[in-house]
Parts: sequence; C-alpha cells; structure tokens
Amino acid sequence: MRKYFDKFTAFDFVLISMMAAIGIAIKPIIVPLVHIVTGPLFIPGGAVAGGFYMMWLVLGCELVGKRGTATLIGVVQAIIVLSTGVFGNHGILSLLTYTLPGVLIDLVFLLLPRNDTIRIRMFFAGIAANVCGTLLSNMIFFRLPLIPLMLGLSAAALSGGLGGWLAYLISIRVKKLGI
Repeated sequence: MRKYFDKFTAFDFVLISMMAAIGIAIKPIIVPLVHIVTGPLFIPGGAVAGGFYMMWLVLGCELVGKRGTATLIGVVQAIIVLSTGVFGNHGILSLLTYTLPGVLIDLVFLLLPRNDTIRIRMFFAGIAANVCGTLLSNMIFFRLPLIPLMLGLSAAALSGGLGGWLAYLISIRVKKLGI
C-alpha cells in the first residue's frame, strides 16, 4: 500500500484534498438551486446536481494525472462525510456512493488515451461518475420504476457530461497558470 502512495507528491495530496473538500462544500449550495428547476418536472435533483460536484473528481484526476486519483478523492469525500456528518444520509454506504464514481472516472481515464481526446475523456468520465452515483442512490434509497429511473439516468448523463466539459475548461485555465 505504501508503494502505491509513493507515486503521489505532497502537492498531489493537497490537490486531492482540495477537490474532495470543494466537491462536498458545493453540494449544499447546488442541490437546492437545482431542486427549484427539477422539482416541478419530477426529475431527481441529485441526478442533475451531481454533474456539478462530480466535476471536481474529474478535474482533480486531470490535474494530478496519476492513476487512482479520482478514487482517492472519492475516498476522502466519504471520510469527510462519515466523520463530520455533513450532507450525507447514506451512513456507511457513503464509502460506496462516494468512492465508486471515482473508480469509474479512473477507469475511463485508463481506457481512453490521453493524446488529443482529453475533452472527450473528461466528458465521458463525468457521465460515468454521475450515472454511477445516480444509479447507486436509486438502488439504496429510491428504487424508482424503470421509466423514471431512465429519465433520471438520462438527466445524470447530460449533467455529468456537462460537468466533465466544465472540468476540462477549468483544467485549461489552471494549466495556463502553470500550476
């Protein structure tokens, strides 16, 4: 296990911690705003809002650029939620609901080449993470029938893709700063 963590620098761990904290901190701001729009349409608000807080996992994965980064961000988020009780009613299942989207982001980053497809890779990583989070929430809490579930997953895919795209745009700006 130590060998795995040796590939990360102190700066990488700072970025991982920042992305995890921002992802958790933005949730209570974004979710109520999204519910204003999605509530009357009977679309699960978390499916739409998820793209905007999954974005931080995708961004962290791109900025750090090492395998397992998004999974680490998800684990840190789960630990924050479990230890503080902030914005989480999943209990111990938070380990799954926060970590598995990060695992899927890492998988997308592993499967898609880095060369000229960075924006596509980040777009699909956002989709994978948000669809995974929405599906896990549905399995644990909502247990929606097929058609509402498909609507929710479609909204999650759109929101996740937009979050991945926004992460790409932010990463361009950050890289121009030379950080």
